[in-house]
Amino acid sequence: MTPANAPSILEVRDLQAWYGESKVLHGMNFSVNKGEIATLIGRNGAGKTSTLRSIMGLVGKRTGHLYFEGHDIVTYSPDEVARKGVAYCPEERGIFASLSVHENLLLPPIIKPGGMSIDAIHQLFPNLLERRNSQGTKLSGGEQQMLAIARILRTGAHFLLLDEPTEGLAPVIVQQIAFAIQQLKKLGFTVLLVEQNFNFASQISDHFYVVEQGAVVDQFSRKDIEDPKVLDQIDKYLSV
Repeated sequence: MTPANAPSILEVRDLQAWYGESKVLHGMNFSVNKGEIATLIGRNGAGKTSTLRSIMGLVGKRTGHLYFEGHDIVTYSPDEVARKGVAYCPEERGIFASLSVHENLLLPPIIKPGGMSIDAIHQLFPNLLERRNSQGTKLSGGEQQMLAIARILRTGAHFLLLDEPTEGLAPVIVQQIAFAIQQLKKLGFTVLLVEQNFNFASQISDHFYVVEQGAVVDQFSRKDIEDPKVLDQIDKYLSV
């Protein structure tokens, strides 16, 4: 568990965002404490992925405030956000077919000191060491997800945005991803997760924010979800 008095590393205040003329976020408000795992939950199309993309500056327009480590980064370009120590792992993973696993791993530039070494990454994801000479797209879906997460760990980023990391993965692989994210928390990383699989998220997350129509409508702590009534409420939020 993250201490209750842990300082906020990210404060999102009245965040609104557009893709062209289409408004996708309608005043997002939430915070993420340093060293915790927070999860955005909600139905498809609620605005969860758009929130991650907005934090990175990957939308057409955004207004409001994004206080990261005390600095408002709402006007920052994606590369400026990255240089602050924020890394985004998209749902589509973006593995390069023409590169080996090792070459994919080395591709992102180091943006600040403190990134994980290749040896440490291989300890976290031993499959990647075994498959280091394979083409990136010859990996299984689970191994591709491991690679997508692994390659941002050596950049020096300490705040990770993970979009649907368990999408389409077998249960045994989901457990491996859960273990890896828990290990990253122990190493001092902060994680903001978008996840449809609430069973997975409930194993690892400290805080949950329910997103509907581009805004946070409810929130729960890890302790809260021990209450069956709260779980029933979450089920209603997530049901189609």
